[in-house]
Amino acid sequence: MSIANYVFTSESVGEGHPDKVCDRISDAILDACLTVDRNSRVACETYAKSNVVVVGGEITVPKISPKPIDSVINVAKTVRDAIRDIGYTHDDDVFHADKVFIVNLLTTQSPDISQGVDAKKAKGKKTAEQGAGDQGLMFGYACDETPELMPAPVMFAHRLGRELTRIRKTGTVAWLRPDAKSQVSVAYENGKPVAILNAVISTQHAADVEHAEIEKFCIENVIKKVLPKKLLTEKTEYLINPTGRFVVGGPAGDTGLTGRKIIVDSYGGMGRHGGGAFSGKDPSKVDRSAAYMGRYIAKNIVAAGLASRVEVQVAYAIGHPLPVSVFVDSFGTGIVSDDKLAKAVQKVFGLKPAEIIEQLDLKRPIYQATSSYGHFGRNTQLDKFTWERTDKVEALKKAV
Repeated sequence: MSIANYVFTSESVGEGHPDKVCDRISDAILDACLTVDRNSRVACETYAKSNVVVVGGEITVPKISPKPIDSVINVAKTVRDAIRDIGYTHDDDVFHADKVFIVNLLTTQSPDISQGVDAKKAKGKKTAEQGAGDQGLMFGYACDETPELMPAPVMFAHRLGRELTRIRKTGTVAWLRPDAKSQVSVAYENGKPVAILNAVISTQHAADVEHAEIEKFCIENVIKKVLPKKLLTEKTEYLINPTGRFVVGGPAGDTGLTGRKIIVDSYGGMGRHGGGAFSGKDPSKVDRSAAYMGRYIAKNIVAAGLASRVEVQVAYAIGHPLPVSVFVDSFGTGIVSDDKLAKAVQKVFGLKPAEIIEQLDLKRPIYQATSSYGHFGRNTQLDKFTWERTDKVEALKKAV
């Protein structure tokens, strides 16, 4: 089999998945802090199991410091509101918005980290500029397989999850519950998607609905509605709730933890990932902001027609403003050399942490919306998801 002929699979998970519940809570707390003070420093982790939610991490809100976070932000209400919006409000839910026990272990940010990130001089720090909040490597990716300039498998999986959520929240299908997963396998020929081999949906449901009804509904009203008809063939296999029953879901059925779905959050495995999670982190953390910038760069390169597939890597040292490396790989699809693309990128985009935050306007309470169905490929609401804009196309062409 040629290297250009293969099958690639990606998954997505619904907003009611235990890990995604935790991502949502962490980002809800981040948004609450940014609403009070756009210069908030937040690193919030959430753990959920059964009827317990634990939030912990380091938060500094300069406007209220040194007051405790609970004096301005109602952490418990923020947690409950996030759970309620997801949909854990049924009488038989063990994990219920109004009934969960909440343990708050949030403290202030370490002063040693703070001095590295702050835009001011400090003993032992080599510059007075704002530095990266941690060391690390971040990747951005884009390709021309979908209108969103994202890999087809992960975008298709996200579409299934979004549609399930949309239908559930209309209230027209009473048996749908919040926890869900989806997965799509796409066949490629000569590097291009040609068919969907199988589509998988596992959705939590009420106890009184028959499997046959769930199966028929998911195939006819979800899969065939949102996936490209030209890629669904007579050989496409539909696997709906393959275990036969999915009544116990969410944190009642499995443990949730922030940052455990980083491949779902990014490119479904088609592009590399540096390892750092996004949710619960303010934009001074390059794990999040530089990954967004990597996507912004890669998407503009593909939108400019400079490559049909590209991956960008930037790497940082804690406390240091400039990236320690910038790497561009067009996988042989670039119309100029990767070295020229990398040089053009550094001419057009500011890659210091402070520049990234300013260019993408990241000090805003926008992050709850990113916590489900991927941080990338969000072509709607470009005022919110600024890293999905393609406003640097002409500048890149000129630089090249």
